[in-house]
Formats: sequence, structure tokens, C-alpha cells
Amino acid sequence: MGRAAEMTSTTAGFLRALDEQGLITPLRSEGGHRRFSRYQLRIAMRARDLVDQGTAIDAACRIIILEDQLEEALRLNEELRRPAGGPTPTADT
Repeated sequence: MGRAAEMTSTTAGFLRALDEQGLITPLRSEGGHRRFSRYQLRIAMRARDLVDQGTAIDAACRIIILEDQLEEALRLNEELRRPAGGPTPTADT
């Protein structure tokens, strides 16, 4: 936990708060220590940036969840627009 907090320039308490909010759910080692993925660390840094800008932590978590949902919806939309079995469209077409 301490190393993850150091890597994200946050505190262990901040990372615990993100876990409590359901934004990140780290795996647990056999000893009960939290294990964060690189993706979770990036999410924590995004949350820290929003909180540093004055956003409440619960609102920051919701914003990040909505951003992820939008990104996934856009990806699915693009996937559904591609012709079946056809080549992936490029920016030039």
C-alpha cells in the first residue's frame, strides 16, 4: 500500500477511500496486503488530479466511472459500425 501511494503521489488513506468508493478493487495477497494493477494506479492518479482540482472524492470517482463507460460505449459503437469480415477503416477512408 505504501509503495502504491508513493507511486501515485497520494496517501494510503486516499487509496483506501478509492477502494471504499468502489473505484478500484485491488487484489489481496495471502497476507491480506492490497495489490494494485498498473491500470488501477493510473485510475488513482486520475482521481488524485480531479481531487487536487477541487472535486470531491465521491464526485471524482463517479466522473472516472462515467468516462470509462463512455470510452467502452464508443469502442462498441465503432466495432458495430465496421462491416462484418471487412477491413478496419482507416482515418483516410
